[in-house]
Amino acid sequence: MEGLKLVIDVIDNGGQWTHREWRMLRYLGVDTKILPNDTPLSDLRKVDGLILSGGAARVGLTGQLGKCGEYLSLDVPILGICAGHQFMAGHYGGKSGEAPKPEFGAATISLIGDGGAIFAGTPDNQTVWESHNDEVIEVPDGFSITARSESCEVQAMENSAGDRFGLQFHPEVNDSEYGRVMFQNFVKVCERSRSGI
Repeated sequence: MEGLKLVIDVIDNGGQWTHREWRMLRYLGVDTKILPNDTPLSDLRKVDGLILSGGAARVGLTGQLGKCGEYLSLDVPILGICAGHQFMAGHYGGKSGEAPKPEFGAATISLIGDGGAIFAGTPDNQTVWESHNDEVIEVPDGFSITARSESCEVQAMENSAGDRFGLQFHPEVNDSEYGRVMFQNFVKVCERSRSGI
């Protein structure tokens, strides 16, 4: 595998910025494709990681986000963004619901502890881009909250194994000031996983 490009595909859940996630990975030198979320698990190529994109309001709450539940059975790092994050929480036994205070536009998040792997090298307080009516209200067992905001307690989460990550906001949007670093960090997680480190 040495010298081969990392392969991280993006599962399209209908989010408005899915192509930005793909473009960010390409910019970082990753071999990446966008796949519809009804792609059979058997049709996926061998990947080193996956991103579950955002989607329309409520879709992350339904538990019916295409075949995303099947994709979560893969033994590779997976990053859920917005609806993908909400779906991941529910899939593993947590809970998502309608946000008491929906967030749209720039918001300030605060890291909890060191913020975990995705936030490595970023400051404790930072600006991100929000676009959500729903949010995770209860993290699953085995997950910890890694960032919060004034109106959303679970802006980010990570599991204890360090291979499942959820972000409520959109790191792929330019207004998320450290979004590129977050993608770089996810790529590094996938590299370490492929190397068995």
